[in-house]
Amino acid sequence: MKILGAFVLALISCYSASAEEGGRIALFNGKDLEDWQQLGKAEWRVEEGVIVGGQDGDPKRSGLLTTKRQFKDFDLTLEFMIDEHGKYNSGVYLRNASGKYVQSGYQINIGRAAVEEYVGLHMKEWLDKGDEKDEYRKVLAWNALRIRAVGPHIEAWLNGTKIVDYTDPKPKPEHLVSGVLAFQTYGAEGHNGWVKYRNLSIIDLAKP
Repeated sequence: MKILGAFVLALISCYSASAEEGGRIALFNGKDLEDWQQLGKAEWRVEEGVIVGGQDGDPKRSGLLTTKRQFKDFDLTLEFMIDEHGKYNSGVYLRNASGKYVQSGYQINIGRAAVEEYVGLHMKEWLDKGDEKDEYRKVLAWNALRIRAVGPHIEAWLNGTKIVDYTDPKPKPEHLVSGVLAFQTYGAEGHNGWVKYRNLSIIDLAKP
C-alpha cells in the first residue's frame, strides 16, 4: 500500500510539473523590442536574435529594458553573457514598478564576484550573495539562469546549480504585488560594458 501511495504521489508530481511547463511562454520574439519598454539612456537593440544592452562607450548611459506585461509569481528562464569590464554589472529586477527608472523590488544581480558584483539576490543590500566565489558562472560565454519568485520566496539557479534560496522574513506589501521584469545595464564607478540576453521564457504562477 505504501509503495502504491508513493507511486500515485510521484505521478501527481510529474503531472503538475508537466502542466506547469506547458504554461511557459516566450518573452522575446527574437526580432525586435516591440513587447519591451526602454528607460534611461542606455542603448538596447536586437542583434541576430539576441538582446544587447550597454553604454556604447559612455558609462553614464545606464538604463533599463522592461517587459510591458506584469508578473507577480513566476518561473523565469533565460541565458545571459556579460562583459568582463571592471565593476560593470547587469541584473534582473523582479516585480518592478512599471515606467519607473529605479529599482523598486528584488533583483538578481549579474556581475563578477572578483569586484563584489555577485550573481545573487540584492535589494539595497545583499540578501544572498549566491555565486559568491564565481564557481558557476561561465566567463564570456552563455549562462543559463532560472529565477522562481513565489510571494516572499525567491530562488535562482545558475547553470543548473541552485545559488539563491531566500525567504524574506518581513516583506513589504509593495514587493509582493505584480510588476514588470527589468534588465539593467550599469557602468559602475566609471566603467562601461555590455550584456546580452536570449532564450527568455516564463511561466506565470499567479492564481487567477
